[in-house]
Amino acid sequence: MNDIALAHIVDDDEAIRDALAWLFETRGVASRTWGSAEAFLADYRDGMHGCIVLDIRMDGMSGLECFDRLHDLGCRMPVIFLTGHGDVPLAVATLRKGAYHFIEKPFNDNELVNVVIEALRHDAAARELEASQATVASRLANLTAREREVMELILAGKYNKVIADQLDIAMRTVEVHRSRVFEKMGVRSAVELSQLLARKN
Repeated sequence: MNDIALAHIVDDDEAIRDALAWLFETRGVASRTWGSAEAFLADYRDGMHGCIVLDIRMDGMSGLECFDRLHDLGCRMPVIFLTGHGDVPLAVATLRKGAYHFIEKPFNDNELVNVVIEALRHDAAARELEASQATVASRLANLTAREREVMELILAGKYNKVIADQLDIAMRTVEVHRSRVFEKMGVRSAVELSQLLARKN
């Protein structure tokens, strides 16, 4: 279940949980429901993908307390709060703390589903970027110290002869290092190398 992107619905009202699960299903959004913040936190794992639709007021642990716990656990899934009218100031405060969105009850079905789909895309894009950055970091780790030096000078726009003079090595050696840098980094040119490293930051 951890590798599937879901809308994780956390609400202590069974009727709302069922209604949301049905609503999401009609728009092709997979979901799973929990009846309390405590139950969701007990099942939470780092590998969970998707977004969290979290009621702000529940019996037991509140949605706000759950949000704080998730933050402490390093959860990066977007969190969408469902709020009553009187909770709007609280919801705005959660946005400042990193919540993705809040929807006021009674909510418009299409508006809520659109926000959930947007949040799922946001989570997928963030994970793709994270995976790409990890790949680049792994490739960089495979470079020798000399290859790193040559790479930095390539990125600075230096020609092979200038690099050879600066590092006090033969130009043929620079050419070999350049070729190895491109091969290890999976690029064909200095421009591609620069674009790849820009995505790492």
